[in-house]
Amino acid sequence: MFAGYLGMADNIHFTMEGPQAVAVGDQFRLGFTLNESGTDLQLPDLSNFDVLMGPTTSQSSSIQIINGKTTQSSSFSYMFILRAKKEGKFTIRPASIKVGGKMYESNELTIQVVKGQPQPAAGQQPTSQKNAQTTETPGSTISKDNLFVRVAVDKTNVSKGEQILSTVKLYISQNVPLNGFDEVKLPSYEGFWTKDIEVPTQVSFTREVYDGKIYQVGILKKTILFPQQVGTIRINPFEITCLVRQRVKQQQGFFDDFFDNYRVVKAKVISDPVSIQVKDLPNQPGNFSGAVGNFSVSSSLDKTNVKSNEAVTLKLNVNGSGNLTLIKAPKIELPQDFEAYEPKTSDRVIASDNGLNGSVTFEYLFIPRFAGNFTIPAIEFVFFNPATHQFETRTTEAYKLHVDKGSDDSNSSVVSSFSKEDVKMIGKDIRFIKQNKTVLKPKGTSFFGTFEFYSIYILSLIAFVVVYVINRKKIKENANLVLVRNKRANKVALKHLKAASVFLKNNQAEQFYESVIKALWGYLSDKLSIPVADLSREKASSSLLAKGVNQDAVTELIRIIDDCEFARYAPAAFAGTMIEIYDGAARVMGIFEKQIK
Repeated sequence: MFAGYLGMADNIHFTMEGPQAVAVGDQFRLGFTLNESGTDLQLPDLSNFDVLMGPTTSQSSSIQIINGKTTQSSSFSYMFILRAKKEGKFTIRPASIKVGGKMYESNELTIQVVKGQPQPAAGQQPTSQKNAQTTETPGSTISKDNLFVRVAVDKTNVSKGEQILSTVKLYISQNVPLNGFDEVKLPSYEGFWTKDIEVPTQVSFTREVYDGKIYQVGILKKTILFPQQVGTIRINPFEITCLVRQRVKQQQGFFDDFFDNYRVVKAKVISDPVSIQVKDLPNQPGNFSGAVGNFSVSSSLDKTNVKSNEAVTLKLNVNGSGNLTLIKAPKIELPQDFEAYEPKTSDRVIASDNGLNGSVTFEYLFIPRFAGNFTIPAIEFVFFNPATHQFETRTTEAYKLHVDKGSDDSNSSVVSSFSKEDVKMIGKDIRFIKQNKTVLKPKGTSFFGTFEFYSIYILSLIAFVVVYVINRKKIKENANLVLVRNKRANKVALKHLKAASVFLKNNQAEQFYESVIKALWGYLSDKLSIPVADLSREKASSSLLAKGVNQDAVTELIRIIDDCEFARYAPAAFAGTMIEIYDGAARVMGIFEKQIK
């Protein structure tokens, strides 16, 4: 059913409702709804239809109580049964009704009448189902004329950046009982910037005429497309698998003839690909910011009297319909004494059947550094209008900005009246006289052979020898990998313990105990020159004793390792504290440093 525009005045709602499409010979309902009691209903011209019955009147009322407030509403309905007599597209003019001595009109309604489908004789299949090609599912007898999907676009020849409305529609003949959907493959919109339009998750079907036949049509997806390249862009097909309920008549017994069974079959339908022809924008101006659509602009300056080094914000608002989210911020020419920042962009857009509508705002932040009177020039916003196929320009107003000297102005009184604008040409015509003292030398003198020359030469030679000796010593030490690892063992262990101290402060027990164990095993690996993978309690103990470490220190090391593992895997049964573990680990590594050479 189609509901048109509500005829409203003085809160009176008078609405005419009816189907969008019917077949010749079909009966349908034409209804009128009024929210107040009315009299003297005047019908429009219905000569293109047979009025079989009506009007049938009914009344309903409802009471709502919200937050203690009671509201009551009533509805009066007038129903007619009509029959379509001939093919064509007919517009039913508004009806009128009298309420409280005043006449009110309804909306008008357009109904398309198509040729009726011939009814098959008893026991025969419809011709369209007998001869048409079936879907891909084996055993399915659903004609592709009775179930199909298409990607409908409102235009196929556009300019780059011009918006296109793409609608994925499912068409179902009236004799196909749809039971649901299975697999869905959305169309690919490569080459487009897209913005989806919200559609109900529950697909609702309405009548629509396509190729002279009435279908139940459901909207599956709506998308606004903005082509980003020139040439032919192909929209790949949309695929969906529909579940259709089919009747299977059994012929196995006498009583089976009176009963029908049903099965659900899968019917995979694929839309045809769609090609869009995109042409480039002609003769783009230099200040074109990529806007395609129809727009208006406005601007505002948050203040016109400021002090130096105080921030000022200029806002540029672009309103209209088009590729709003793709527009780049227009450039503005500020005075040279202003420090400008990158503009901030924000947008408020709504995607609907009318395209992408809303506004985008550019905020320009700048800081004047010197006192004076300045002009913020007008901003020219250039966009391409697809309706006129021309570039159009919208211009904002210019602003006068008065800048006083701020208290934090660091410029001295001597130069406070000069700005970048004033001094940008200095240096091309006037040179200042140098006043610093310069040491002069007699002509013909040379630095070579002097005392300073030989002193620098000897000192350079001594420095070279020292660096050479130290470097050779380091190379020799680095060649002894065991010695290097031994020297850095304490540094690495302290690094691990430093990480453990952070976990100790944050009371992260598991990470703390893990860091302590890593510190101890890493220290022993470097100090004893044994890979960590080969270390064990027994091997570590025997190696430490062989290095001359006393038994008490070795026993304490093993105890600390056992306590850490016990605390990690059985924290509830561990009686010690993290600070005791940390102090013990530091103490035992200090003992090893003294006893291991």
